[in-house]
Amino acid sequence: MERQGISVLRVSVIKVLIPGSEAVVQDIWEVMLRAFLAFALALAGGVISSLTAVSHKSLCRLISLAAGTLLGVTLFIIIPECIEALPLWSLGAALASGYAVFFLVSRYVFHVCPACAASHFDDATTHRFSEIATAMILALGLHSTLDGLALSWGVDAEMAGNMDFSLLAAICIHKVPEGLALGALLMASGMSRLRTLGWVAAVESTTLLGGVLGLWLQPQADGHWMALVFAHIGGGFIFLAFHAVFGELVRHGRKLVLNSFIAGVLLIVVLHFVFH
Repeated sequence: MERQGISVLRVSVIKVLIPGSEAVVQDIWEVMLRAFLAFALALAGGVISSLTAVSHKSLCRLISLAAGTLLGVTLFIIIPECIEALPLWSLGAALASGYAVFFLVSRYVFHVCPACAASHFDDATTHRFSEIATAMILALGLHSTLDGLALSWGVDAEMAGNMDFSLLAAICIHKVPEGLALGALLMASGMSRLRTLGWVAAVESTTLLGGVLGLWLQPQADGHWMALVFAHIGGGFIFLAFHAVFGELVRHGRKLVLNSFIAGVLLIVVLHFVFH
């Protein structure tokens, strides 16, 4: 009884000192659950690719579908939301900066997404993994951190609006082929299953880091800055979508790639109208 009384007293003190603290705690739990879901799906992809060989044709369908969801959420959710808070030149600059950062990192450091660049990996790349490991961690870590940040700020009342569930769906769908491709790359480099899963978990844990970063930055950012960051992330999504589609078109027929890509875009449109 005494311990229960102390706990009640602590909760009461928190409510007095931090108005709206219950809502804050709820947001924290919601953000971290979403970030963990994305992390878990990427890890599940790594588990699948470490246990069984996934044909590139099957992976291609998933990659193209995920690319479609990323483009769809940018065109139909992120841009319409951000355009209300930003002038057109500012929106365009933020989108261009997001595209440019991922383009430059992919060109001069390493591919920011192993799924989107799956067709670019060859035997020579996989067998010299020790030489590219650091670059891969930095590039994919940046990408996953921005995923976590987007999931975090997508919960915010000012920005959530129409983007909340659609953004979550797009990122989570994208995480599955990302984990599959990363796991396949690591297994092809000669790693054991256990070590492969350890690497996938370590790299994809930056999604959780992004969620925490978003929670820390959120109270300090107003609607204008949040819209700028979302537009920047949207620019990165556009790069990932087209990078994936054009990469897969090199290896597979247009029908397979484009049908899956269009299905991903339509999925976001349907989710948008169903839930909002």
